[in-house]
Amino acid sequence: MKLVWSPDTASKAYIDTVTTCKKFTESDHVELISAMAGGWKPRLIIEAWSIGSNITTSIGLGIAARHLGARYVCIVQNKRAKLEYESAMNNHGSPVPELVVGDAKDVMARLPEVEFMVVDGRRKDLHELFRMAKLSHRGAVLLCTNGRQCFMNGFGWELVIGDKSRLVRAAVIPVGQGLYIAYVRKKRESDKALVRKCSRWITRIDQKTGEEHVFRG
Repeated sequence: MKLVWSPDTASKAYIDTVTTCKKFTESDHVELISAMAGGWKPRLIIEAWSIGSNITTSIGLGIAARHLGARYVCIVQNKRAKLEYESAMNNHGSPVPELVVGDAKDVMARLPEVEFMVVDGRRKDLHELFRMAKLSHRGAVLLCTNGRQCFMNGFGWELVIGDKSRLVRAAVIPVGQGLYIAYVRKKRESDKALVRKCSRWITRIDQKTGEEHVFRG
């Protein structure tokens, strides 16, 4: 089952985010993230924030969550990060979402199925955060901000989604510092059947020479 796109909610989230974040510089990626969250209509939005990061992504996700009536959880590394995050959100007059403090393994084990997740590419545990996420039966949209840093750290979706998940679609968007986006879903029996089918031996006859060529498909 695929996620259902809602253009109405996406446009509302986008417009409200543009209005709210127009005073910030380098906020172009925030509107896109907010619109994507609004369009996919997740029941749970997860963000992994990093100390020193721009707070606008959180503002945009908060706007989308309010339009959707969705649960919005932000993961921070420690108490210092929690205080800095709360201060930044309060300074901009934005509601502070549900905050969770802890390492990737502990935090992700306590969260239910993920449908929409945004991780700051500067976090050292970004691979673990994505890898430990329990995907919804509908699949999940995963985003990595500060993509230049992701690239420097050798980031790749195949490295983080694990054997139980399948990368359906991925893209790199040149906004902000780069935005990595992926749609991932759990592997099903039909996927295994497709792999078996594609692994069969295939025979082809060269019409000009009459030679028989055998290769694995």
